[in-house]
Amino acid sequence: MARERHVRLPLLDKVSTTPGRKSLVFAAVLPLLTLLDVFTLPSLRLDAFLARASWAVELVALALLFEHASEKQRRLLILGHCALGSFFYLALVYTTGGLESPYVHLVPTLPLLTAFTYPEESGSAVACGIGCALVIMAQVPMGTASFAQAAGWLSILGSATFFGVFGSNQFRKAAAAQNESRLERARRETLEKLARAELKRTQSERLATVGRLAASVMHEINNPLAFVRANIHFVETEVLAQPLSAELRQELEEVFAETRAGMERIQQIVTDLKGFSHSMDAEEARVCSLGEVVQDAARLASIRLKSVGTLKVEVPAELPQVFITPRRLAQVLLNLLVNASDALEEARVPQGEVRVRGEVLGKRVVLLVEDNGPGFPPQVLPRLFESFFTTKGPEKGTGLGLSISRELVERFGGSLIAENRPEGGARLRIELPIHEPGHEPRKSGA
Repeated sequence: MARERHVRLPLLDKVSTTPGRKSLVFAAVLPLLTLLDVFTLPSLRLDAFLARASWAVELVALALLFEHASEKQRRLLILGHCALGSFFYLALVYTTGGLESPYVHLVPTLPLLTAFTYPEESGSAVACGIGCALVIMAQVPMGTASFAQAAGWLSILGSATFFGVFGSNQFRKAAAAQNESRLERARRETLEKLARAELKRTQSERLATVGRLAASVMHEINNPLAFVRANIHFVETEVLAQPLSAELRQELEEVFAETRAGMERIQQIVTDLKGFSHSMDAEEARVCSLGEVVQDAARLASIRLKSVGTLKVEVPAELPQVFITPRRLAQVLLNLLVNASDALEEARVPQGEVRVRGEVLGKRVVLLVEDNGPGFPPQVLPRLFESFFTTKGPEKGTGLGLSISRELVERFGGSLIAENRPEGGARLRIELPIHEPGHEPRKSGA
Protein backbone atom coordinates (compact mmCIF):
# COMPACT_ATOMS: atom_id res chain seq x y z
CA MET A 1 0.00 0.00 0.00
CA ALA A 2 1.41 3.37 -0.95
CA ARG A 3 2.24 5.62 1.95
CA GLU A 4 0.49 8.96 2.05
CA ARG A 5 3.04 11.73 1.94
CA HIS A 6 2.75 14.48 4.51
CA VAL A 7 3.15 17.76 2.65
CA ARG A 8 4.18 20.71 4.75
CA LEU A 9 3.06 24.16 3.74
CA PRO A 10 5.78 26.84 3.67
CA LEU A 11 3.67 29.09 5.89
CA LEU A 12 3.22 26.33 8.47
CA ASP A 13 6.92 25.48 8.29
CA LYS A 14 7.63 29.07 9.25
CA VAL A 15 5.14 28.88 12.14
CA SER A 16 6.47 25.51 13.32
CA THR A 17 9.92 26.97 13.92
CA THR A 18 8.57 29.38 16.55
CA PRO A 19 7.63 27.06 19.49
CA GLY A 20 11.24 26.99 20.65
CA ARG A 21 11.32 30.77 20.84
CA LYS A 22 7.89 30.88 22.47
CA SER A 23 9.10 28.43 25.11
CA LEU A 24 12.07 30.60 26.06
CA VAL A 25 9.83 33.68 26.36
CA PHE A 26 7.32 31.81 28.55
CA ALA A 27 10.15 30.33 30.64
CA ALA A 28 11.47 33.82 31.37
CA VAL A 29 8.03 35.20 32.25
CA LEU A 30 6.70 32.33 34.42
CA PRO A 31 8.84 32.90 37.59
CA LEU A 32 8.02 36.62 37.41
CA LEU A 33 4.31 35.78 37.59
CA THR A 34 4.87 34.91 41.26
CA LEU A 35 4.32 38.63 41.86
CA LEU A 36 0.63 38.02 41.05
CA ASP A 37 0.37 35.98 44.24
CA VAL A 38 1.00 39.15 46.23
CA PHE A 39 -2.33 40.55 45.03
CA THR A 40 -4.36 37.30 44.89
CA LEU A 41 -3.14 35.23 47.89
CA PRO A 42 -2.90 36.00 51.60
CA SER A 43 0.85 35.25 51.47
CA LEU A 44 3.52 34.05 49.06
CA ARG A 45 3.81 30.27 48.79
CA LEU A 46 7.08 28.52 48.11
CA ASP A 47 5.41 25.48 46.56
CA ALA A 48 3.62 27.73 44.03
CA PHE A 49 6.95 29.32 43.06
CA LEU A 50 8.51 25.85 42.71
CA ALA A 51 5.63 24.78 40.46
CA ARG A 52 6.28 27.78 38.19
CA ALA A 53 10.04 27.22 38.27
CA SER A 54 9.62 23.55 37.30
CA TRP A 55 7.35 24.58 34.46
CA ALA A 56 9.99 27.08 33.29
CA VAL A 57 12.68 24.36 33.33
CA GLU A 58 10.44 22.17 31.17
CA LEU A 59 10.00 25.03 28.70
CA VAL A 60 13.77 25.58 28.45
CA ALA A 61 14.27 21.85 27.86
CA LEU A 62 11.62 21.98 25.12
CA ALA A 63 13.40 24.89 23.41
CA LEU A 64 16.76 23.09 23.48
CA LEU A 65 15.36 19.81 22.17
CA PHE A 66 13.22 21.53 19.55
CA GLU A 67 16.18 23.08 17.70
CA HIS A 68 17.74 19.72 16.83
CA ALA A 69 14.63 17.57 16.44
CA SER A 70 13.18 16.20 13.23
CA GLU A 71 9.71 17.17 12.05
CA LYS A 72 8.10 14.10 13.62
CA GLN A 73 10.04 14.60 16.86
CA ARG A 74 8.98 18.24 16.99
CA ARG A 75 5.34 17.26 16.76
CA LEU A 76 5.75 14.76 19.62
CA LEU A 77 7.58 17.38 21.68
CA ILE A 78 4.71 19.86 21.26
CA LEU A 79 2.10 17.24 22.21
CA GLY A 80 4.10 16.18 25.28
CA HIS A 81 4.69 19.78 26.27
CA CYS A 82 0.95 20.57 26.04
CA ALA A 83 0.09 17.60 28.27
CA LEU A 84 2.83 18.49 30.79
CA GLY A 85 1.77 22.12 30.72
CA SER A 86 -1.72 21.17 31.87
CA PHE A 87 -0.23 19.17 34.78
CA PHE A 88 1.98 22.09 35.81
CA TYR A 89 -0.89 24.55 35.69
CA LEU A 90 -3.13 22.28 37.73
CA ALA A 91 -0.27 21.84 40.19
CA LEU A 92 -0.17 25.63 40.47
CA VAL A 93 -3.92 25.64 41.12
CA TYR A 94 -3.50 22.93 43.80
CA THR A 95 -0.68 24.78 45.59
CA THR A 96 -2.62 28.06 45.63
CA GLY A 97 -5.83 26.74 47.21
CA GLY A 98 -7.36 24.09 44.95
CA LEU A 99 -10.96 24.93 44.11
CA GLU A 100 -10.54 28.16 46.07
CA SER A 101 -7.51 29.19 43.99
CA PRO A 102 -7.89 32.41 41.97
CA TYR A 103 -6.30 30.56 39.03
CA VAL A 104 -8.90 27.77 38.92
CA HIS A 105 -11.21 29.75 36.64
CA LEU A 106 -8.77 29.42 33.72
CA VAL A 107 -8.73 25.62 33.82
CA PRO A 108 -11.65 25.15 31.33
CA THR A 109 -9.96 27.48 28.88
CA LEU A 110 -6.59 25.70 28.87
CA PRO A 111 -7.28 23.71 25.64
CA LEU A 112 -8.35 26.93 23.91
CA LEU A 113 -5.25 28.78 25.12
CA THR A 114 -3.07 25.88 24.01
CA ALA A 115 -4.70 25.81 20.56
CA PHE A 116 -4.15 29.56 20.29
CA THR A 117 -0.49 29.21 21.30
CA TYR A 118 0.26 26.28 18.95
CA PRO A 119 -2.28 26.65 16.10
CA GLU A 120 -0.06 24.73 13.67
CA GLU A 121 -0.58 21.51 15.66
CA SER A 122 -4.24 20.49 15.95
CA GLY A 123 -3.40 17.77 18.51
CA SER A 124 -2.13 20.33 21.04
CA ALA A 125 -5.65 21.07 22.33
CA VAL A 126 -6.40 17.33 22.61
CA ALA A 127 -3.19 16.64 24.54
CA CYS A 128 -3.93 19.49 26.94
CA GLY A 129 -7.54 18.39 27.34
CA ILE A 130 -6.51 14.80 28.12
CA GLY A 131 -3.93 15.98 30.66
CA CYS A 132 -6.48 18.19 32.42
CA ALA A 133 -9.12 15.42 32.35
CA LEU A 134 -6.77 12.93 34.01
CA VAL A 135 -5.97 15.37 36.83
CA ILE A 136 -9.66 16.26 37.33
CA MET A 137 -10.74 12.59 37.45
CA ALA A 138 -8.00 11.91 39.99
CA GLN A 139 -9.65 14.40 42.34
CA VAL A 140 -12.70 12.11 42.89
CA PRO A 141 -10.90 9.19 44.60
CA MET A 142 -8.71 11.68 46.47
CA GLY A 143 -11.84 13.24 47.96
CA THR A 144 -11.04 16.79 46.90
CA ALA A 145 -13.95 16.92 44.42
CA SER A 146 -17.29 15.15 44.09
CA PHE A 147 -18.31 13.10 41.06
CA ALA A 148 -20.82 15.78 40.04
CA GLN A 149 -18.18 18.51 40.24
CA ALA A 150 -15.75 16.43 38.19
CA ALA A 151 -18.43 15.67 35.60
CA GLY A 152 -19.22 19.37 35.26
CA TRP A 153 -15.57 20.28 34.83
CA LEU A 154 -15.07 17.50 32.28
CA SER A 155 -18.04 18.64 30.20
CA ILE A 156 -16.74 22.22 30.07
CA LEU A 157 -13.25 20.93 29.34
CA GLY A 158 -14.57 18.71 26.52
CA SER A 159 -16.31 21.69 24.92
CA ALA A 160 -13.15 23.82 25.14
CA THR A 161 -11.12 20.97 23.61
CA PHE A 162 -13.59 20.62 20.75
CA PHE A 163 -13.47 24.33 19.92
CA GLY A 164 -9.69 24.32 20.27
CA VAL A 165 -9.36 21.51 17.72
CA PHE A 166 -11.89 23.22 15.46
CA GLY A 167 -9.97 26.50 15.67
CA SER A 168 -6.67 24.78 14.88
CA ASN A 169 -8.18 23.10 11.84
CA GLN A 170 -9.62 26.39 10.65
CA PHE A 171 -6.22 28.02 11.06
CA ARG A 172 -4.60 25.30 8.98
CA LYS A 173 -7.22 25.66 6.26
CA ALA A 174 -6.80 29.43 6.23
CA ALA A 175 -3.01 29.04 6.15
CA ALA A 176 -3.29 26.55 3.29
CA ALA A 177 -5.59 28.88 1.35
CA GLN A 178 -3.30 31.83 1.99
CA ASN A 179 -0.27 29.83 0.95
CA GLU A 180 -2.03 28.60 -2.20
CA SER A 181 -3.06 32.15 -3.03
CA ARG A 182 0.48 33.37 -2.49
CA LEU A 183 1.90 30.61 -4.69
CA GLU A 184 -0.66 31.33 -7.39
CA ARG A 185 0.14 35.05 -7.25
CA ALA A 186 3.86 34.31 -7.46
CA ARG A 187 3.22 31.97 -10.40
CA ARG A 188 1.21 34.61 -12.23
CA GLU A 189 3.86 37.25 -11.60
CA THR A 190 6.56 34.88 -12.85
CA LEU A 191 4.57 34.04 -15.98
CA GLU A 192 3.94 37.74 -16.59
CA LYS A 193 7.64 38.52 -16.22
CA LEU A 194 8.53 35.68 -18.57
CA ALA A 195 5.96 36.87 -21.11
CA ARG A 196 7.25 40.44 -20.83
CA ALA A 197 10.86 39.32 -21.19
CA GLU A 198 9.98 37.09 -24.14
CA LEU A 199 8.08 39.87 -25.88
CA LYS A 200 10.91 42.33 -25.27
CA ARG A 201 13.41 39.78 -26.59
CA THR A 202 11.26 39.16 -29.67
CA GLN A 203 10.90 42.86 -30.30
CA SER A 204 14.64 43.40 -29.80
CA GLU A 205 15.39 40.68 -32.33
CA ARG A 206 12.86 42.16 -34.72
CA LEU A 207 14.33 45.65 -34.31
CA ALA A 208 17.83 44.28 -34.77
CA THR A 209 16.73 42.54 -37.97
CA VAL A 210 14.98 45.69 -39.21
CA GLY A 211 18.08 47.68 -38.30
CA ARG A 212 20.36 45.41 -40.30
CA LEU A 213 17.90 45.45 -43.21
CA ALA A 214 17.62 49.26 -43.00
CA ALA A 215 21.42 49.58 -43.01
CA SER A 216 21.58 47.44 -46.16
CA VAL A 217 18.77 49.39 -47.83
CA MET A 218 20.39 52.70 -46.91
CA HIS A 219 23.66 51.55 -48.42
CA GLU A 220 21.79 50.64 -51.60
CA ILE A 221 20.09 54.06 -51.60
CA ASN A 222 23.28 56.03 -51.01
CA ASN A 223 25.08 54.63 -54.05
CA PRO A 224 22.47 55.54 -56.71
CA LEU A 225 21.78 58.78 -54.85
CA ALA A 226 25.41 59.76 -55.31
CA PHE A 227 25.13 59.00 -59.03
CA VAL A 228 21.93 61.05 -59.30
CA ARG A 229 23.53 63.94 -57.42
CA ALA A 230 26.57 63.90 -59.71
CA ASN A 231 24.44 63.62 -62.85
CA ILE A 232 22.11 66.42 -61.75
CA HIS A 233 25.15 68.64 -61.11
CA PHE A 234 26.53 67.76 -64.58
CA VAL A 235 23.18 68.43 -66.28
CA GLU A 236 22.78 71.70 -64.37
CA THR A 237 26.22 72.85 -65.38
CA GLU A 238 25.75 71.93 -69.03
CA VAL A 239 22.22 73.33 -69.35
CA LEU A 240 22.96 76.62 -67.63
CA ALA A 241 26.05 77.05 -69.77
CA GLN A 242 23.87 77.30 -72.86
CA PRO A 243 22.55 80.66 -74.08
CA LEU A 244 19.11 80.93 -72.50
CA SER A 245 16.59 83.62 -72.01
CA ALA A 246 16.50 85.22 -68.56
CA GLU A 247 13.03 83.86 -67.86
CA LEU A 248 13.93 80.28 -68.85
CA ARG A 249 17.25 80.43 -66.96
CA GLN A 250 15.46 81.53 -63.76
CA GLU A 251 12.88 78.77 -64.15
CA LEU A 252 15.58 76.13 -64.69
CA GLU A 253 17.58 77.36 -61.70
CA GLU A 254 14.47 76.98 -59.51
CA VAL A 255 13.90 73.43 -60.81
CA PHE A 256 17.51 72.44 -60.10
CA ALA A 257 17.36 74.05 -56.63
CA GLU A 258 14.21 72.11 -55.77
CA THR A 259 15.81 68.91 -57.06
CA ARG A 260 18.91 69.48 -54.91
CA ALA A 261 16.65 70.17 -51.87
CA GLY A 262 14.79 66.92 -52.51
CA MET A 263 18.02 64.95 -52.72
CA GLU A 264 19.28 66.59 -49.53
CA ARG A 265 16.01 65.62 -47.83
CA ILE A 266 16.51 62.01 -48.91
CA GLN A 267 20.11 62.14 -47.71
CA GLN A 268 19.03 63.50 -44.30
CA ILE A 269 16.39 60.80 -43.86
CA VAL A 270 18.91 58.10 -44.74
CA THR A 271 21.38 59.59 -42.25
CA ASP A 272 18.79 59.69 -39.47
CA LEU A 273 17.72 56.10 -40.12
CA LYS A 274 21.33 55.04 -40.12
CA GLY A 275 21.79 56.57 -36.68
CA PHE A 276 18.74 54.75 -35.32
CA SER A 277 19.79 51.45 -36.86
CA HIS A 278 22.96 51.39 -34.74
CA SER A 279 22.81 49.69 -31.34
CA MET A 280 21.89 52.18 -28.63
CA ASP A 281 23.57 50.04 -25.99
CA ALA A 282 26.92 50.82 -27.58
CA GLU A 283 26.43 54.54 -26.98
CA GLU A 284 27.50 55.96 -23.65
CA ALA A 285 25.57 58.63 -21.78
CA ARG A 286 26.95 62.10 -22.23
CA VAL A 287 26.17 65.75 -21.76
CA CYS A 288 24.13 67.01 -24.68
CA SER A 289 21.70 69.67 -25.77
CA LEU A 290 18.02 68.74 -25.93
CA GLY A 291 17.50 70.82 -29.05
CA GLU A 292 19.65 68.48 -31.15
CA VAL A 293 17.91 65.37 -29.85
CA VAL A 294 14.45 66.83 -30.48
CA GLN A 295 15.38 67.85 -34.03
CA ASP A 296 16.63 64.33 -34.83
CA ALA A 297 13.40 62.75 -33.57
CA ALA A 298 11.23 65.40 -35.23
CA ARG A 299 12.78 64.82 -38.66
CA LEU A 300 11.88 61.13 -38.54
CA ALA A 301 8.44 61.72 -36.99
CA SER A 302 7.56 64.33 -39.62
CA ILE A 303 7.37 61.56 -42.20
CA ARG A 304 4.54 59.94 -40.22
CA LEU A 305 2.90 63.23 -39.16
CA LYS A 306 2.83 64.71 -42.63
CA SER A 307 -0.40 62.90 -43.51
CA VAL A 308 -2.30 63.67 -40.27
CA GLY A 309 -1.24 67.14 -39.14
CA THR A 310 1.55 69.61 -38.56
CA LEU A 311 4.51 69.34 -36.21
CA LYS A 312 5.76 72.41 -34.36
CA VAL A 313 9.01 72.36 -32.36
CA GLU A 314 9.50 75.12 -29.79
CA VAL A 315 12.66 74.10 -27.97
CA PRO A 316 14.95 77.07 -27.20
CA ALA A 317 18.59 76.54 -28.10
CA GLU A 318 19.64 78.04 -24.73
CA LEU A 319 18.00 75.26 -22.69
CA PRO A 320 20.44 73.87 -20.09
CA GLN A 321 22.24 70.66 -21.00
CA VAL A 322 21.33 67.26 -19.61
CA PHE A 323 23.25 64.02 -19.04
CA ILE A 324 21.58 61.30 -21.13
CA THR A 325 22.04 58.83 -23.96
CA PRO A 326 20.86 60.93 -26.94
CA ARG A 327 19.60 58.00 -29.01
CA ARG A 328 17.58 56.63 -26.09
CA LEU A 329 15.85 59.98 -25.56
CA ALA A 330 15.33 60.33 -29.32
CA GLN A 331 13.69 56.89 -29.29
CA VAL A 332 11.36 58.04 -26.49
CA LEU A 333 10.43 61.25 -28.33
CA LEU A 334 9.88 59.40 -31.59
CA ASN A 335 7.57 56.95 -29.82
CA LEU A 336 5.56 59.79 -28.24
CA LEU A 337 5.29 61.63 -31.55
CA VAL A 338 4.15 58.50 -33.40
CA ASN A 339 1.56 57.84 -30.67
CA ALA A 340 0.28 61.39 -31.08
CA SER A 341 -0.02 60.95 -34.84
CA ASP A 342 -1.91 57.65 -34.34
CA ALA A 343 -4.34 59.40 -31.96
CA LEU A 344 -4.95 62.23 -34.44
CA GLU A 345 -5.46 59.77 -37.28
CA GLU A 346 -7.86 57.57 -35.32
CA ALA A 347 -9.91 60.59 -34.14
CA ARG A 348 -9.81 62.10 -37.65
CA VAL A 349 -8.94 65.54 -36.34
CA PRO A 350 -9.40 67.94 -39.31
CA GLN A 351 -6.46 70.22 -38.43
CA GLY A 352 -4.21 67.99 -36.38
CA GLU A 353 -1.28 69.57 -34.60
CA VAL A 354 1.54 68.12 -32.52
CA ARG A 355 3.76 70.46 -30.58
CA VAL A 356 7.05 69.84 -28.77
CA ARG A 357 7.91 72.54 -26.22
CA GLY A 358 10.90 72.91 -23.95
CA GLU A 359 11.18 74.94 -20.75
CA VAL A 360 13.05 75.13 -17.45
CA LEU A 361 11.30 74.31 -14.19
CA GLY A 362 13.52 74.80 -11.16
CA LYS A 363 16.50 72.46 -11.51
CA ARG A 364 14.88 70.40 -14.22
CA VAL A 365 14.37 70.70 -17.96
CA VAL A 366 10.86 69.90 -19.17
CA LEU A 367 9.89 68.63 -22.62
CA LEU A 368 6.17 68.70 -23.41
CA VAL A 369 4.76 66.63 -26.28
CA GLU A 370 1.20 67.84 -26.90
CA ASP A 371 -1.51 67.27 -29.46
CA ASN A 372 -4.98 68.65 -30.11
CA GLY A 373 -6.61 65.23 -30.32
CA PRO A 374 -9.27 63.75 -28.04
CA GLY A 375 -6.89 63.24 -25.08
CA PHE A 376 -6.75 60.25 -22.75
CA PRO A 377 -10.04 58.74 -21.49
CA PRO A 378 -10.30 58.87 -17.67
CA GLN A 379 -10.37 55.08 -17.39
CA VAL A 380 -7.23 54.74 -19.54
CA LEU A 381 -5.04 57.38 -17.90
CA PRO A 382 -4.19 55.42 -14.68
CA ARG A 383 -3.13 52.34 -16.70
CA LEU A 384 -1.28 54.12 -19.49
CA PHE A 385 2.21 52.98 -18.42
CA GLU A 386 1.26 49.39 -17.56
CA SER A 387 3.09 46.75 -19.57
CA PHE A 388 0.99 45.19 -22.34
CA PHE A 389 -1.83 47.71 -21.87
CA THR A 390 -2.84 49.33 -25.14
CA THR A 391 -5.92 50.87 -26.73
CA LYS A 392 -4.58 50.23 -30.24
CA GLY A 393 -5.32 47.23 -32.36
CA PRO A 394 -2.90 44.28 -32.45
CA GLU A 395 -1.49 45.46 -35.75
CA LYS A 396 -0.43 48.83 -34.26
CA GLY A 397 0.60 48.36 -30.66
CA THR A 398 1.92 45.82 -28.15
CA GLY A 399 1.43 47.91 -25.00
CA LEU A 400 5.16 48.21 -24.26
CA GLY A 401 6.01 51.53 -25.93
CA LEU A 402 5.13 53.88 -23.07
CA SER A 403 6.31 51.41 -20.43
CA ILE A 404 9.74 51.18 -22.03
CA SER A 405 9.83 54.94 -22.64
CA ARG A 406 9.24 55.68 -18.94
CA GLU A 407 11.93 53.14 -18.01
CA LEU A 408 14.43 54.79 -20.36
CA VAL A 409 13.73 58.26 -18.96
CA GLU A 410 13.92 57.10 -15.34
CA ARG A 411 17.35 55.56 -15.91
CA PHE A 412 18.78 59.07 -15.98
CA GLY A 413 16.89 60.49 -13.04
CA GLY A 414 13.99 61.80 -15.08
CA SER A 415 10.26 61.18 -15.15
CA LEU A 416 7.57 60.68 -17.79
CA ILE A 417 4.03 61.78 -16.89
CA ALA A 418 0.84 61.63 -18.95
CA GLU A 419 -2.01 64.10 -18.55
CA ASN A 420 -4.76 65.88 -20.46
CA ARG A 421 -4.47 69.52 -21.44
CA PRO A 422 -7.09 71.87 -19.98
CA GLU A 423 -7.89 73.12 -23.47
CA GLY A 424 -8.20 69.57 -24.80
CA GLY A 425 -5.78 67.03 -26.14
CA ALA A 426 -3.06 64.87 -24.62
CA ARG A 427 0.21 65.94 -23.02
CA LEU A 428 3.27 63.84 -22.21
CA ARG A 429 5.71 65.54 -19.85
CA ILE A 430 9.38 64.53 -19.78
CA GLU A 431 11.38 66.01 -16.92
CA LEU A 432 15.17 65.63 -16.74
CA PRO A 433 17.61 67.01 -14.17
CA ILE A 434 19.84 69.83 -15.37
CA HIS A 435 23.44 68.68 -15.69
CA GLU A 436 25.79 70.14 -13.13
CA PRO A 437 29.49 69.83 -14.00
CA GLY A 438 31.14 67.21 -11.83
CA HIS A 439 27.80 65.70 -10.72
CA GLU A 440 26.82 63.04 -13.23
CA PRO A 441 23.56 61.37 -12.18
CA ARG A 442 23.77 57.69 -11.29
CA LYS A 443 21.93 55.55 -13.81
CA SER A 444 19.39 53.13 -12.41
CA GLY A 445 19.75 50.62 -15.18
CA ALA A 446 22.02 49.49 -17.96
